[in-house]
Amino acid sequence: MTGSVLSSGQAAAVLFGGFFLLLFLRVPVAFALGLACLPILLIEPRLDTVTLMSETFNAFNSFILLAVPFFLLTANLMNVGGVTDRLMSLSRALVGHFPGGLAQINVVLSFFFAGISGSSTADAASQSKIFIEAQRKEGYDDSFSVAITAVSAVLAVIIPPSILMIVWGGILTTSIGALFLAGIVPGVLIGVAQMATVHAYAVRRGYPTYPRAGLRQLGTALSRSALALMTPGIIIGGKVFGWFTATESAAIAVLYAGFLSLIVYREMNMKGLYHALYDTGKLAGVTLFCVGTASCFGWLLAYYKIPEVILSGVSSWEMGFVATGLFIAGVFLLVGCFLDAIPAIIICGPILAPLAKAVAMDPVHFAMIGIVSLAFGLVTPPYGLCLMIACSVAGMRMRDAIRDTMIMLIPMLVVLLLIIMWPQVSLFVPSLISPEFLK
Repeated sequence: MTGSVLSSGQAAAVLFGGFFLLLFLRVPVAFALGLACLPILLIEPRLDTVTLMSETFNAFNSFILLAVPFFLLTANLMNVGGVTDRLMSLSRALVGHFPGGLAQINVVLSFFFAGISGSSTADAASQSKIFIEAQRKEGYDDSFSVAITAVSAVLAVIIPPSILMIVWGGILTTSIGALFLAGIVPGVLIGVAQMATVHAYAVRRGYPTYPRAGLRQLGTALSRSALALMTPGIIIGGKVFGWFTATESAAIAVLYAGFLSLIVYREMNMKGLYHALYDTGKLAGVTLFCVGTASCFGWLLAYYKIPEVILSGVSSWEMGFVATGLFIAGVFLLVGCFLDAIPAIIICGPILAPLAKAVAMDPVHFAMIGIVSLAFGLVTPPYGLCLMIACSVAGMRMRDAIRDTMIMLIPMLVVLLLIIMWPQVSLFVPSLISPEFLK
């Protein structure tokens, strides 16, 4: 940038070099992003360290980001209020008789829970406590139990309402309603792929199954879960049909979850409410702090016009539609191994958006490629937060669960390739219900 002490290349070297050095020293990601900005802010005479605080605050000063703690609180209220237990009973009635019954229930419950929480880390934490020890008692291998719990948790960032979709929509001005609709088919395909993987494992290793539930038992489980199952419909339907914004839908979801837990099911007391609020505050604090420091990092990238320099080199490759989609997926897959999904969106999304636009890729299709690709990073080392949580609960090392985790990611990778090559996989539902959301 003209008048700056550092060139674009030098600034990029300082930013990324400092960031990866701090990661190597095991500094938490949110702090590493902020600290990597400090050398440039000290070197550049036009900037100062106050910029770090001001840009971080500007990121927080966003109405749409209020949806993040609201969706997390919805999930915690549902857990404390007995909703998760009812969804687990329904999952058992639906798929408990499949080979590997308990692991199948794990996947289906993650599918249901994804429609409530929007957070894979919240899903991984709750599911790990429920399933890992239970699967251990039924003779499942620890590596398999940890892998399926972590991998199924990523459904929460793909199936609406997803916190990543809300952040993506806010950063790249993409319709959140369209993103909610676009996640339905990919989420179902990935859920089915995970169930098929569990089936193959169960047949090969002889994992146990449960007796088939009768129609009466299924009907009872469905009736007990009906009100909880309405939560995703309220959130998605209200947003898609314009009744309220994403943030308002999250607030309404909190009120609905509180109504179910306190008045309908009456399983949440004041102590449970305190724990739900406390857990929400901890998780939301970590998530939003990452958003703030990543925003300052991204602001510096824009200040030195680093994205333009990167794009000028990549554009010369003259890639076609599919090749561009594969390149975008590859970048997000790589970045997701080292960086949390939210800062990855803030930093890489604006850099890659012009590439997608150059090949006439729909913004919603571009978003789904990015979000599904980033979902892999939740279970791939060295970051792999969902895998880390599951291993912590199981009391085992991450490297002992890597082999089964990688095997389970193969069908998910196939779904990602389908999304890239056939845009209608993600665009079919939005084009059917609200075509005005597309382009």
